[in-house]
Amino acid sequence: MQKIIALLILVIPFIIAGVGIKLMRDAIFGIVIDPFTYTALQFIVGLAMTVIGVWFIGGYLLHREKKNKRAQERFLKEKQNKDEVK
Repeated sequence: MQKIIALLILVIPFIIAGVGIKLMRDAIFGIVIDPFTYTALQFIVGLAMTVIGVWFIGGYLLHREKKNKRAQERFLKEKQNKDEVK
């Protein structure tokens, strides 16, 4: 059940990023979606949605790789340095 919930949590950022890409594509071709009045505003919101979605997915994957100790050494060293200071 926990894996299904985790999968659903990861599906939401994929959807957000996909909608962001669609908004940017429509803005480039001059198609204005209803809540937006300007294509530039639509493009900026789409870019923000795409960046947020990809950032969340990347952060989740990095966290998971750190937890399993499969991340690159430069990411693992940060955690070790913080443990040594304490």
